Amino acid sequence: MGHFSISDLEQLSGIKAHTIRMWEQRYGLLRPVRTATNIRTYCEDDLRRLLNVTTLCSRGQRISQVARLSDDEIQAAVLACCNDVHDYHQQVNALLAAMLGFDEQRINQLFSEASAQLGFENMMLNVAYPLLQRIGLMWLAGTVNPAQEHLLAHLLRQKMLAATDALPAVPVTARRWVLFLPAEELHELALLFMNYVLRARGLHTLYLGQNLPLEELDAVCRTYQPDAVATVLTTQPERSRVGEFAEAVAACCPGKLVVLYGQLARQEGLVLPKNCISPALMTDFLALVADHATEPVAA
Repeated sequence: MGHFSISDLEQLSGIKAHTIRMWEQRYGLLRPVRTATNIRTYCEDDLRRLLNVTTLCSRGQRISQVARLSDDEIQAAVLACCNDVHDYHQQVNALLAAMLGFDEQRINQLFSEASAQLGFENMMLNVAYPLLQRIGLMWLAGTVNPAQEHLLAHLLRQKMLAATDALPAVPVTARRWVLFLPAEELHELALLFMNYVLRARGLHTLYLGQNLPLEELDAVCRTYQPDAVATVLTTQPERSRVGEFAEAVAACCPGKLVVLYGQLARQEGLVLPKNCISPALMTDFLALVADHATEPVAA
């Protein structure tokens, strides 16, 4: 399932195309099929094998030795090797290979081990987010099975909900944030992580989740009186209406901080209201939260 070019394999594995060709020619590592125009194409089994081989080579094993192993032997060696959770590239490769094989148990194990040793926030920033970026490349190439992405997103969502639920209670006097997704927007992983980040820093959050019409946000802001509002723009609203959407959100909570996260909010030429900020990266959002948390609370 899925047909990858050699440039796709390079982007997804981190191994240069010329190295992949050399491994293929010298060791028969992969078995590409050639198109009518003589272009190599690779299947999911090829990608999974390359990811696992990369993991073993990063642990000091020689490619000449690894290439002699069967797929089952390679998989067993990957499972047996001592994982270094600080080797983020290896962690991402292992998760991607587990996702391609619908290996739910392995995905859960890798996320849990990384979270336990790195801390949940560092696991998200250094492992989960790079993994999601790799999957985004696969979406662009049309080479990811939606079921694979849904499995990973579901497990990651569970991890974030559990980590957030385990945080201590936040005092009612803490600064207040409203988090929501626009109408017809369903991609909530980034918003869930933002909710965790805010709660972990002792801030009060009202998490409204997916698909919230703006008229409902206006009613919430009038009742809840938040200090800030945050949303993630992945597929909604339409690109041409982002400025109008930002104006409407800002009008719901005049004078309060509005955070618009996502590529739609950072398109060239977009003019945002003065109280709106569009952080480029999640680390920029973390810095913004730190600054906002130190400002005096209005009486």
